[in-house]
Order: sequence, then structure tokens, then C-alpha cells
Amino acid sequence: MTPKVERIRLAEGFEVAAYVYGNGPETLFLANGGPGLPSLYLREPHAVLAGRGYRVVAWDQLGCGASDRPDNPALWTLERYVAEAEQVRGALDLGQVHFLGHSWGTWLGTEYCLTHPDKVKSYIAADGACDIPHLIGELQRLRGALGPETVAMMVAREAEGSLDHPEYKAAIALLNYRHVCRLAEWPASLTEALADWNIGPYQTMQGPNEFTYTGNMKAWNRIPAMDAITVPALVLCGRYDELTPACSYLMHAAMPNSHIRVFEQSSHMPFYEQPEAYFDTLEAFLSVV
Repeated sequence: MTPKVERIRLAEGFEVAAYVYGNGPETLFLANGGPGLPSLYLREPHAVLAGRGYRVVAWDQLGCGASDRPDNPALWTLERYVAEAEQVRGALDLGQVHFLGHSWGTWLGTEYCLTHPDKVKSYIAADGACDIPHLIGELQRLRGALGPETVAMMVAREAEGSLDHPEYKAAIALLNYRHVCRLAEWPASLTEALADWNIGPYQTMQGPNEFTYTGNMKAWNRIPAMDAITVPALVLCGRYDELTPACSYLMHAAMPNSHIRVFEQSSHMPFYEQPEAYFDTLEAFLSVV
């Protein structure tokens, strides 16, 4: 399905690209992972819901995809991205939305729900984590499964800054195939988005790769505040997710009106890895909120 593309001018003076699929009365508002990763990988599979009566809206966050890409690290903060999301919602006159955040989008989505609770009808936290210090411990556990020799190599490479060395890149590739997407062949929309990743926002906020957190979000923890998110919530993750089920259960336990679903044959991309089960679960939730 081909989306309607809208250019939205932000208060900061930059433009972002938004994508609207369908015209149903209920809006699913997608916040993709990254940061700095184009929305293509998330919006293309979720566009299927536009054929089931929903309006599906995504946008390329500032710094990625077809949006402007300023080279200014001061822009890459969670608070500014929350303000950006609200500007997009308002510019498109979406009203109350079902906010779906994937991966880093759960950081954005959680902060959005806490900042603009009246704009959210329900919240879907997909493959995310809202306690980064806890997540760092979980990632160390996943890395540990590679064996002590490989972990020692990775720690040494990180210390000396040689992350482009083939042996380090090979270890990251293995972790990605175990914990990011377990499909033998990754979908074109995913590989295309990954190839266009703007690493600037990502390095500033997260770090050099999916398994190393050194950026300005490394100490972030909003679990204690999430009891204020009282709208119906759905927490989704894969059994082998890099943002592990333990992270998802913390979010689920924190939100008073939440449900959780763990996809047993998936890692970080259940909408690609187990699409039938994923979209059945998502649509069943949306139909009753």
C-alpha cells in the first residue's frame, strides 16, 4: 500500500516526513526504533492494518529517512523527540491515538504518555525497555552466551575503539541474528532501513551498537513513573529479544492496565518473524480499547 506523504515543519525550523495509510476512525501512531533509523522497517509491515479499518501513521524522526538531517548533537534528546511527536500528531490532526513504540520508540512512547496523557487512547510497548541500567545487565548476559574468549575480545576492542575490526563485527552480526531478527533472510524493508541508518542520533543517545550503551540515555529509568500510564497498554516482545522479556515484564508490572504477550519464536522483530500471531494479538487488543 502506498502512503500519503506529508511534510511537517517543526518549531525548530526543520521538516520531517510523515506517512499516512488508510483513513479509518482509529489511528495507530507508530514511533520507530533507532534513533536515527528510518520508519520504513516498521510502517511497511504495520500498513496491513490500514486494510482492516485503521489509519496507520508513521514519521521519519528528525535526522533520518526523508526528514531533514541536521548535524547537531544537541538535538538528540528524548525531550525534544517527545515534543516532535506531539507536533506531528497535532499537524496531522490525529486526535487521540493508539501509540505504538518499537524498541527506542518505547522510550519515546513512554515519555510521550507521561507528558501528554490526554492524547493517548492506548499504548503498545513493543520490544522495548524502560530501565536502561537493567537492560545493560541483560545485554551483558546475552553477550556472555558467546563465551568468555569472545566477550574478552569484545571488551578489549571496545576499550581501544577498534569496533570496525572483522572479529568484533562478526560477534555483533551473530548477536544480531540471534536477538534482532532470527530470519535466515531479512526482509527488504528492514535491510533498506538499516542501510540508511543515520548513526549520529544513535551514537549520541545510545552508543556504537545494539549491545553497547554509552550515550545520554544510559542511566534512564522510567519504570518508577509508569504507574501513571493508566490507559490500556499492551507489552510485546520476542522470547529471544535483545531487549529481553525481563525488560518487558518490568514495564508490564509497572503499568496498572497492561497485558503482555511473548512471541516464542521471535527476537526483536515479531512483526516479521511471527506476523500472523503478532497482528492477531495487536488487532485483538485494539478492537476492545
